[in-house]
Amino acid sequence: MEEIMKALQNIQKELNAQKIEIQKSGEKVTEQVTLNIINKLEEKFSILEEKHQTLKENVEQQEKRIQFMEKQARQRNIIFFGIEESETSYHNLENNILQFISERLLLKLDCRDIQEIKRVGKKGDKPRPIIVTFSTLGSKVSILKHKRLLKDTQYYLNEDYPKYILEKRKELQEEANREREKGNKVTIKYDKLVILKSNNKRILMTSPESDPNSQALVGNSTTRPIKKKIKQSNPYIPRSNSVSEGVLKPSILSYLVNNNVNTPHNQTNDKTINLHS
Repeated sequence: MEEIMKALQNIQKELNAQKIEIQKSGEKVTEQVTLNIINKLEEKFSILEEKHQTLKENVEQQEKRIQFMEKQARQRNIIFFGIEESETSYHNLENNILQFISERLLLKLDCRDIQEIKRVGKKGDKPRPIIVTFSTLGSKVSILKHKRLLKDTQYYLNEDYPKYILEKRKELQEEANREREKGNKVTIKYDKLVILKSNNKRILMTSPESDPNSQALVGNSTTRPIKKKIKQSNPYIPRSNSVSEGVLKPSILSYLVNNNVNTPHNQTNDKTINLHS
């Protein structure tokens, strides 16, 4: 009986050991499977992230391209506000705009200077704005230069900006007001705030006569050495235009001989001097 009990105990121990091994192997398998799943998910997420980044870059490029094309399309546009809505046809509206530009802005344009013209917005009590696309950028610039003539009137005009540019310019206007309060001159160009630099004042330096140790220079100028006149032993003899090279008149020759001036013609050697009148 005792032997049977011992055998049963041994069997129980073996079963417990096998159970522990099975649990350990199960944990290892579970851990390995989990790692494999995580690795697979990470690979898929990395692939998706790369695709998302590529799509994001493509969308940004497309947005920039669309914005550039929209800017180009609106480059020659001007919006007129406050013009009475009395036209009955496209040509009537075109003639009204040309007449308005002639009377109010003192510019002579014709139909060839206008590429397209239209009113925008819903019709109501107030006259709708008019968008005019000019044939050339020069016509638009000329009109903008005469914009001041509409001051203190019910009419005004402005450049044609997209909605997101108008919102950005509104934000920049607040920043521009803050800069003006600081005393800076600023202007808004499309979607950028430009701070204008004031002209540099000229700095007056101390003159060398009043301060001999001062060597300051204004700007990038350089000092010039003072040339001293050196007295020559032989006076300068002007040459007559009628005398050719190497030929002296008798009056000049007598002067050289009397003043003992050596020239190639009156050397001590016996050479014949050719004189030509």
